[in-house]
Amino acid sequence: MATRRALHYVFKVGDRTATAKFYKEILGMQILRHEEFEEGCKATCNGPYDGKWSKTMVGYGPEDSHFVVELTYNYGLSGYRRGNDFLGLTIHSRQAVANARRLGWPMREEGDLFVLEAPGGYPFRLRDEDVPAGDDPVRRWGLACSDLARSVAYWGGIIGMTVAERAASRALLGFGGRQASLELVQLSEPIERAAAFGRSAFACPTAELAPAEARARAEGGTVLTPLVTLETPGKADVSVVILADPDDHEICLVGAEGFAELSQVDPAADDLLQKAIDADKSDQWFAKKGGKKTED
Repeated sequence: MATRRALHYVFKVGDRTATAKFYKEILGMQILRHEEFEEGCKATCNGPYDGKWSKTMVGYGPEDSHFVVELTYNYGLSGYRRGNDFLGLTIHSRQAVANARRLGWPMREEGDLFVLEAPGGYPFRLRDEDVPAGDDPVRRWGLACSDLARSVAYWGGIIGMTVAERAASRALLGFGGRQASLELVQLSEPIERAAAFGRSAFACPTAELAPAEARARAEGGTVLTPLVTLETPGKADVSVVILADPDDHEICLVGAEGFAELSQVDPAADDLLQKAIDADKSDQWFAKKGGKKTED
C-alpha cells in the first residue's frame, strides 16, 4: 500500500552509554528523540514491563524519510537473552565500516558484507559503499520465519507489503520507492524470540487501523493490542494497533497523522539522553543488591 511506510525496529537495551556510543561513533547515526516514562506503555512498547523506562530514537535522518531504530531501556534490567528471530539490520555506509576499523570494533566478513554486533548482541551488516545522496543508508531488516509462503502471505495481505525478490528460503518485501525493505528468511530450526524480541513499526492513515485489525482477526491472526490511543504529554496523541505475525513477530501499525507530529527531530535529544544517563543511579542501587537482573 503506497500510503504505508516502514518506520523503525525496536531493540531492548541494558546499557544506554555503550549503546549510544555504538550508534553514534560506529554507525554514524544521530540521536533523534529521547523520552522518559514513569510506567509501562499501554501498547507494551517497552515489552511486558510495568516500571520506569525510556525510549531513544536513533537514525541517519528524520523518521518521516528514514528507517530508524527505537532503543527501549527498562530501569533495573541490565540485558535480555537473544533468540534467533532477528537476523540483522543492513546498512550501506563506507564511513561506518571505516569507523569500526578505526575504533577496533570486532567485525567478520560474510560475502560482501561486514557483520558486527551492537551492545546486547544485535547483529548489523555493513556494506562498504554509500547510497546515492538523499537516500537512507538503512536498506533492510531481517526476520526469521518458519514457513516462508505463510509469512509472505501475512505481510502482504495484512501489512500491505509487496514482494520485490524471492528465492527458495528468503523473500524481500517493501512498499516500493527508496524505503527500507523487510527480508524474511526461513530457518530449519524453531524460531525462538526469547526476552530480547523486538517490533517492526509502520505508519498508515489512522482510518486504516481498525480495518487492519478486523482483517487480522478475520484471517485468524493475533491482535496483541486492539486499537488504542497513546498519550504523550505536550505532544500529539497517536493511535496504534499491535499485531503478531505467524511466528509471533510483533508489528505496530501507527496512525500517520499523529505520528507525523510526534516523530519530529528534537535538537535537544542528545542532551536529554545524557541527562537521563547521568541521573540514573540504578546501577549503584542494584550493585548493593547483587546487581541488575538480566531478563531471560
